[in-house]
Amino acid sequence: MRHVHLTIILFMLAFTAGICMRVNPAGAATAEEIDRKVKSTLEDLYQKSPAAKALGEKAKGILVFPSVYKGGFIIGGQYGEGALLKNGSTAGYYNTVQLSYGLQAGGQKYGYVLFFMSDPAMSWLDKSDGWELGVGPTIVVVDIGAAKALTTTTAQSQIYAFFIDQKGLMAGIGLRGTKVTKIDK
Repeated sequence: MRHVHLTIILFMLAFTAGICMRVNPAGAATAEEIDRKVKSTLEDLYQKSPAAKALGEKAKGILVFPSVYKGGFIIGGQYGEGALLKNGSTAGYYNTVQLSYGLQAGGQKYGYVLFFMSDPAMSWLDKSDGWELGVGPTIVVVDIGAAKALTTTTAQSQIYAFFIDQKGLMAGIGLRGTKVTKIDK
């Protein structure tokens, strides 16, 4: 019976690794590719949500992950690369990683954008060596459709998150337990 459990665990790990390998088999994206996707993603979000555009105009920094890939079967993982924008220019590159286990099966692709509205929130990102979302400054997840009620005068949180372009067959997306780490490009 012990061999059966080990075989199942090894199969699940291989399945998850296979999904991650298909995400980007040729290696990580170049800085130019990330910059191009970040710009396109942000323009698309601003067209869909005037509230996001208003937040972007007041934000101290905007962290954009255009494509995050998530997959798994019991054991799962997600990975994506993005860029931090300050004053409209790239200030650094980051990855987003999450490992999970539990009742899950499938795969999906989505993106997300974090608007840092305060200097303390920006300094938290700058000084942390890998930031686990949900630990530290408060993050408010904004539904694009419900964002019409959000204005820069009612927006009082340190960080706002918008999910974009969700595709695939995996229930739910969330940020808790996701680790964001600065990378070199």
